[in-house]
Order: sequence, then C-alpha cells, then structure tokens
Amino acid sequence: MSPELVVESVRQALMTAFWVGAPLLAVGFVAGVAVSLVQIVTSIQDTAFNSVPRLVAFLAGLVVLLPWMLERMTHYALTLFGDFSRYAR
Repeated sequence: MSPELVVESVRQALMTAFWVGAPLLAVGFVAGVAVSLVQIVTSIQDTAFNSVPRLVAFLAGLVVLLPWMLERMTHYALTLFGDFSRYAR
C-alpha cells in the first residue's frame, strides 16, 4: 500500500465525516442562536429553556437527515471495501 493511497483513504474518511456531521452542527448552531436571541429578548436565564429546544432541533434534524447520512456513509463504505486488491499491493 503506497503512502499516497493511505493519504487518500484518510482524506476520504475525514471528508465523509465532515459532510455527514456538518448539517447537524449547522442545525445546532441555528437553534442555539435562535434560543439565545429569545433568551435575550425575554430575559429568561433558565438552563432547561436553553437545552430542550436545542435537543429537539437536533432530533428533528437527525430524523430528517438520517436517510441522506446513511446513503453517504454506505457509499463511502462500498467504495472503501469494494476493491480490496488495491490495498494488498
């Protein structure tokens, strides 16, 4: 296995992890900003008010994005395991 192949495999793994995780992180960021703005406007400083809407947003984002995430990870796994001969050299 050549160093270039190892670097390419690691790069593909990291990019797949990035693209799978980025939408959920974006949902969490938007939900956090929205909750913070509501807290600033209403002067509510309750920690449950901060975490519950964010968790609900994460759950909703996970339910909506899970088919796409599974398709992306399945494609990566099939690409990785599809040709073992290139790793045996």
